[in-house]
Amino acid sequence: MDSLEERAVVAIQSQFKRLPAKSKPSNVIEGGVAVWVPLAGIAICKGNGSLDCVALGTGMKCLDMFKTAAAHGDILHDSHAETLALRAFSRFLLDECYRLTVSKDAVSDVVRRRLGYEHLPDLEQQPFAVRDDVRIFMYCSEAPCGDASMELVMQAQEDATPWPVTRSSVGNNQFGGNLLGRGSFSELGVVRRKPDKIALKECTSLLSGITSLLISPENAYLDTLILPTDQYLAESCKRAFGSAGRMASVQDINWPSTYAFRPFQVKGTDLDISISRKSARSKSDIVKGSNLSTVWTPYMQETLINGVLQGRKQSDPKGASMLSRKRMAEQVCSIVPLCEIPAMKHIFLYTSYKAMKASLRLSDRHHVKTDVISKALKEWIKNSEDDFSMNVQRTASSSSLI
Repeated sequence: MDSLEERAVVAIQSQFKRLPAKSKPSNVIEGGVAVWVPLAGIAICKGNGSLDCVALGTGMKCLDMFKTAAAHGDILHDSHAETLALRAFSRFLLDECYRLTVSKDAVSDVVRRRLGYEHLPDLEQQPFAVRDDVRIFMYCSEAPCGDASMELVMQAQEDATPWPVTRSSVGNNQFGGNLLGRGSFSELGVVRRKPDKIALKECTSLLSGITSLLISPENAYLDTLILPTDQYLAESCKRAFGSAGRMASVQDINWPSTYAFRPFQVKGTDLDISISRKSARSKSDIVKGSNLSTVWTPYMQETLINGVLQGRKQSDPKGASMLSRKRMAEQVCSIVPLCEIPAMKHIFLYTSYKAMKASLRLSDRHHVKTDVISKALKEWIKNSEDDFSMNVQRTASSSSLI
């Protein structure tokens, strides 16, 4: 592997090792059981050649999608490592934008102020952009959930006979319904009920929806996905993410704004980490997954259980993670008035999160997402709506940025 990818993995794993012990599984074998958890992280290579980890996530749990419908934006539905790392990356970028707005003298080597954005078409008037010389790398200690991991699931079975297809009245794919998780794992090239979010990001960029209100997606695409060699199957990844696989139907679409299908490279690494499933199996014949999730950026670090801060109940608004929909929306709303963006003044008219997501300024992104789901990821099942009232005058949801 090229040394740049190796350096990215080392940066991510080194940052994970620096996290508090309470935020990760213990290396101690208790009762003959070794505990493991997936790790995902994002590292950026800057124009000066330096390479730093900027986002981490660990976890393997996903809440019932109907439970979050009444969560009022406070609960994280998906705590899989790769999903948390992606949300943490968007949070990191928002916090960089906030730092740039509270001080005119502040400089970021990741995000830049977008000069002349007000002269662009209205829907492209994001005041910030990822710098042109930044390259984005993502490491996952396990193959991402979805189509890229199906052959690995087959290999792990004592009996590789596919599980029965779980059919549902929702969806009309060629298999007669949507496929639950890794069920019927011999069916390849399809979307599971837990969708392949990383494949969608090849078209929408790594930015979350509301983050793209402020940051142009142009330079926010993934350069390289790095997987352990025992989790990397080239043909699986080509089918799941490549231009000759299921994404072939969207590779030539000319979308508005700066959206495009930008496939990333996938490479393997021999570097392992102590909390991986492989490492756990080397210590004990009995392994189990951890119920802890951890998120980190240079601005924040949290330990989560069941989608909320450790020690808090799901019904407690104080348990909301900085990555929750509500806290992310609050941070966007704290930045807008500081930027003095005429084209975004209407954001103060939104009374709900759902209204913000339906903003005309996100219509280009909605267009891209609709195309990708209808043409390439046809079995995608949308989660229940999570809506809540908005108080856009609230201050930033992090006091550590000033």
